[in-house]
Amino acid sequence: MTVFGITGPTGAGKTTALNALVGLGGTVIDADAVYHELTESCQPMREELRARFPSVFEGERIDLKKLGAIVFRIPEEMADLNAITHKYVIEETRRRIRQAEAEGRPAAAIDAIALFESGLDRMCDRTLAVLAPAELRIRRIMAREGVSEEYARTRVNSQHTDDWFRSRCDVTLENTEADTKETFSQRARALFQSILEEETP
Repeated sequence: MTVFGITGPTGAGKTTALNALVGLGGTVIDADAVYHELTESCQPMREELRARFPSVFEGERIDLKKLGAIVFRIPEEMADLNAITHKYVIEETRRRIRQAEAEGRPAAAIDAIALFESGLDRMCDRTLAVLAPAELRIRRIMAREGVSEEYARTRVNSQHTDDWFRSRCDVTLENTEADTKETFSQRARALFQSILEEETP
């Protein structure tokens, strides 16, 4: 089974690319969704979070918006959050990869915006960056989330540059102004298909 690491900035088209891999029989492991599930189900992680960020707990519930307000404002707080959570996310991701392999899947994709920062890239056979022009991403974020242009632009400007992703990933998939969702999906599928054929002994 081939393990892909899929990363890239918000609004670039990662979901469309991942759906193309699902169409080839692959499975997707969303690192952000894993993190959110673990904040509710993983007692050891919750205990570490409670010890470090007691103010974000309301009884047994973690207020993730309150946690976000703390860590997005202060880099040291974000570093502490990552030091706690990444090891649990990695462990659960590894379990899901084993499960996909047991199911006979041809591929699994780890969808993670912090693929390299978290260390999840070390589980991958190939890393792939999905990129798109900033203005296109801004329009998509506005349409998808109903936010202002100013907010969408701030989101885009706060993320790594395209060159940062290009320099770290094995493969780059560009989503251009000329692409429709269908043409981009077709190119993503063709790329995954060619890599899977290369990886098959």
